Amino acid sequence: MNSRENQLKAFDRLLTIMDELREQCPWDRKQTMESLRHLTIEETYELGDAILDKNLDEVKKELGDVLLHIVFYAKIGSETKHFDIADVCNSICDKLVDRHPHIYGDAVVKNEEDVKRNWEKLKLKEGKTSVLEGVPKSLPALVKANRIQDKVAGVGFDWEAPNQVWEKVEEELNEFKEEIKNGNKEAMEAEFGDVLFSLVNYARFIKINPENALERTNKKFSKRFQYLEAKAKTLNKDLKDMTLAEMDVFWEEAKLSQNK
Repeated sequence: MNSRENQLKAFDRLLTIMDELREQCPWDRKQTMESLRHLTIEETYELGDAILDKNLDEVKKELGDVLLHIVFYAKIGSETKHFDIADVCNSICDKLVDRHPHIYGDAVVKNEEDVKRNWEKLKLKEGKTSVLEGVPKSLPALVKANRIQDKVAGVGFDWEAPNQVWEKVEEELNEFKEEIKNGNKEAMEAEFGDVLFSLVNYARFIKINPENALERTNKKFSKRFQYLEAKAKTLNKDLKDMTLAEMDVFWEEAKLSQNK
């Protein structure tokens, strides 16, 4: 691994390249924070994919892309005289020191949960009116549900045991089934939302990240379906012309081959 000196040199090299690109490249010179925003979101999702795939070489590359965006925003900030990369680094350093009094102060904690509770209390002291202020509005709904539940749990609003949460899941499922019988679409949607929210809560309680779990299933399903498509192609068949029984044969083959 690189020494601290080499790490700092590498970061300085990136800052120098950013300065050169901003000055000399027509595309880089044209960018604004607003134009970069959607690209940053895309890069973050690509990093998430690499992490789920456990592809560490890709994780390294995607981290570089995300880091470039951070440096890019800081460069734009320096041009408008609002902040630069040093301000960005010092800002997060100050926050980390302030929110870890058990490391940089005299606070005592017993475990991870104590740290999380202290973190939320400190944020309220900083002027936030709600523990939910730190949950971005634009987060995907599944991720947002998990963050909301994690936040409120940090201040003690939580169940005591997993079986209580599962009972809530079953309760919401029964209410959803009842609305299906009634045929009220709006009520069905509301109850389905409650089912998902309670399942996310149960996943959090048993230490499963629901977003990661669902994405793993998405990837698994996609691989199996692509196997099915490839098999159909070798037989010169179109999927829409195949029976479900025929497709199921290949689906089971895909499950067996991908579980090895």
